[in-house]
Amino acid sequence: MGNQSDQAVEQLQRMIEHGELRPGSMVSERGLMELTGLGRTPVREAIQRLAMTRMLHVHPSKGIEVPAVSVEDQLNGLEVRRTLESLAVTLACTRATEQDMTDMGTLRSALTGDFQLSAYAETVRQTHALIIRAASNPYLDTMMTPLQALSRRFWIIHVSDTAREIAEGRALHAEILTQILNRDANAAKTASLALNDYLVRFAVATITRRAHPGN
Repeated sequence: MGNQSDQAVEQLQRMIEHGELRPGSMVSERGLMELTGLGRTPVREAIQRLAMTRMLHVHPSKGIEVPAVSVEDQLNGLEVRRTLESLAVTLACTRATEQDMTDMGTLRSALTGDFQLSAYAETVRQTHALIIRAASNPYLDTMMTPLQALSRRFWIIHVSDTAREIAEGRALHAEILTQILNRDANAAKTASLALNDYLVRFAVATITRRAHPGN
């Protein structure tokens, strides 16, 4: 059942990330079974795993809540991401295999193209997944993957000038890949921190947009 449980986690994580499961909404185990096409046991296991990473909240008497999106939560998550991603890119510089490097080169080339929002978000997900794979530490995967998914959800929901934000984001991701390909740990860490700084600025800017929606 483990593979189906992993499959359920991945499917639900993507639905949460892309807003298909709306922030603040309540869902049922039965509803999630219908959405994923999977049975009760793998879906139940996935719900438990996603609750541990704050991607779902289980209320025993009411159901399952898809957490609302808040700037505070985003900034708290980014504080943790900052340190974990710095470690991940540093490890990737020394541990990446030839296959990892080949795949990173392919993704870096893909980041130069034009994107619609969903395709860009998927390419970013693949970029971070590959960095985690190259870092070769399963604990990083466990901690970082949900943090990154929640962070992307916040970005997807709040992005306004899509073309400008994609252009800035893809340049930052491409720079991280470039420095890992160079096996330059210091430069890769600097590039990772630059991405985190951008995401913090983006989160703070949403407060301004809410306060002055006409500007």
